[in-house]
Amino acid sequence: MCGIVGLFLKNSELEPRLGAMLEGMLTVMTGRGPDSAGFAVYGQGGAGKIKMTVRGSKLDSVAAEIGEGVTGILRDTHLVLTLPSTEEERVRQWLALNRPDLTVTGVGQRIELYKEVGLPADVARRFSLAGMSGTHGIGHTRMATESAVTTAGAHPFSTGADQCLVHNGSLSNHRSLRRMLEPEGIGFSTDNDSEVAAGYLTWKMRKGATLAQALEASLDDLDGFFTFVVGTETGFAVVRDPISCKPAVMVETDDYVAFGSEYRALVGLPGIENARVFEPEPARVYAWERN
Repeated sequence: MCGIVGLFLKNSELEPRLGAMLEGMLTVMTGRGPDSAGFAVYGQGGAGKIKMTVRGSKLDSVAAEIGEGVTGILRDTHLVLTLPSTEEERVRQWLALNRPDLTVTGVGQRIELYKEVGLPADVARRFSLAGMSGTHGIGHTRMATESAVTTAGAHPFSTGADQCLVHNGSLSNHRSLRRMLEPEGIGFSTDNDSEVAAGYLTWKMRKGATLAQALEASLDDLDGFFTFVVGTETGFAVVRDPISCKPAVMVETDDYVAFGSEYRALVGLPGIENARVFEPEPARVYAWERN
C-alpha cells in the first residue's frame, strides 16, 4: 500500500502555505498508510550555513553542547541544527562520539526531514507541519507489509545533501545494489529498499547526472515495481516503473505541481478545479527545477 504526496510551488505567494497544503494531502492518505508517516520541507537557508535534522531523545542541550556557532530548533523528537557548512564533519564526529543514540535524518542548505510512528495527522501535528513555509515538499504514509513498524523504516529517506525520496512499491535487486553502492561511499542506516533507491540516485548525481538523468538511469538499473517522488534543493521529480501497477495522479496549474497516490489527496488544493489532471506515464520522468 503506502501513500505518497508531493508539492512543488511555482508561485512564491503560496510559500507560507506550503506546510498546510502538504499536511492536508498527507492526512488524506491515512488509509494507504496508517502506521507511520514522514515528510521533507524545503524552506529558507542561510548563506554559508547548513541544516542537520537529528532524531532521538534528550535533545534540549545538544546544540549548546556541540559548541559555538551551532543553534537548534526542537520539534518533538527531532532537532534541526543550523551550523556553518564547514562544520558538518566536525558535528557528525561529535554526534558519533558523544550521542551515538541520535540519528541524522537529513542534511542540506534547505531541507528539514521529519518522520515518526503514528497516524499521519498526528505526526504532522507533532512537528507543526501546518506552520512550515517553503518552496516544495514531499511526504509518505506507510503501511509496513514486509517489515516492522519503526521510525527508522518510515520515509522519506535522505542519502545526499538536500536530497530525499519517497517510494511506493518494492525493489527485487536492492541487495545487489547495496553491495555495489557501499564501496562507492554511499552509507545506509536501514535495510529498507527505498533507502537503497535514494542512495542510487545520490551516487548517480555525484557522478554528474542531473536528477532527471539519474531517474532515467534507474529505469534500467532498478528491478521491481516503483513510484518515486524525489526532492532536491531546487528540484522535484516523479517517475514510475515501466509496468506502473501502483496508482498515481498529478495535477499542474500556473501556481504549482502536485502528486498524489490518489486524486482525493489533491482535491483540497487551491484552484484544483482548473488544474490539468493526468496520470504520469510509465517509464517517463517528470521533473521541475527552480531557477
